[in-house]
Amino acid sequence: MKPAEQKPYLKIGDVARLVGVSPSVIRSWESLGLTRPHRTASKYRLYAPEDVKLLKRARFLRKVRGLNAPAIVQLLKRDGLLRSSSNGASSAIGTRLRQLRSRRGLSLAQVAKAVGISVGFLSALERSHMSASVSTLRKLARFYKTNILDFFDPAESNIRLVSPDKRKVKSTIHWVSAKHAVDAEVRLYEHLFKAEDPEDVPAGLDWKANLNPNSLEVVAGAKVEPSLRDATAGEKYQFERIGYFSVDPDSKPGKPVFNRAVSLKDSWAKEAQKAPKK
Repeated sequence: MKPAEQKPYLKIGDVARLVGVSPSVIRSWESLGLTRPHRTASKYRLYAPEDVKLLKRARFLRKVRGLNAPAIVQLLKRDGLLRSSSNGASSAIGTRLRQLRSRRGLSLAQVAKAVGISVGFLSALERSHMSASVSTLRKLARFYKTNILDFFDPAESNIRLVSPDKRKVKSTIHWVSAKHAVDAEVRLYEHLFKAEDPEDVPAGLDWKANLNPNSLEVVAGAKVEPSLRDATAGEKYQFERIGYFSVDPDSKPGKPVFNRAVSLKDSWAKEAQKAPKK
C-alpha cells in the first residue's frame, strides 16, 4: 500500500505573500474565525491549500467589494464557505477587555469616560453581547497601553470567565445611550428598480415604470456611538442588526453621514417570493 500523501502546509509568511496581505491581517482574520490554521507543538501556524483559497476570496471581497472583515465573514457564512465557530472573536475580545480592566482595578465608568463610550456599551463588549468597531478598539488599546492585536491573541481566547454551557442568554438588546450619543445622518439604500429586469414592463410603459421610489431613505438625527463623531470618509462599520455602512464624503467633524452598503436582512428576496410566477 502507498503511504497517504500529506497536505503541503504553508507558514503564515508564505501565505501572506500568496494572498497579498500582511501576516497581521491574517492573524486578525483568524480571530474572527475566517481561517483556522493547524498548530504545531511549538504553536506555529500551518495553512492548508483550502485555507489559502478562502483567504484569497476574503482579500478579493476586501479589495474589490470594499467589505470590512466582519462583513466578509458574514458573506462567507451566508454562502456556506465558512462554518460558524463556537469560539468567536467577540468572546475573546470581551474576556481580554475585562481582564485588562480588572488587573488595573478600574471601574466600567472610569474606562468608558476615558475612552469616550457609554458604560452600557463597554459592559456589553466585556460580556461579548456586542462587537466594537476598529476605531473603538484602537481607543481601548491606547488607554490600556497595548496593541490592538493583543485583543485577538488566540492563546487568550480560550480563557472564559463563564463556560458556554452555563450561559442562559435568551436574547440580546442592542442600544446606544442617547445622553452620550452623537447625531448622524444615515442613508438607507435599496434596489434602484422594483424588478430584476427593468425592461420587464407592461405594454405602453418603459423602464422608468420600474423605478423604486423607496430606493433611498434618509434618517436625520440618528444616534451613534461617540467614537464615530469624527469618522473619516471611506471608513466602514457594522451597525448591529441593521447592516454595514461606509462614511460618506459629505461628513463633517461632529456631523457624520453614513451610507448603508449591505443590509443584514435581504428584503429583496422576500419581495421576489411575493411576485407572481410567470
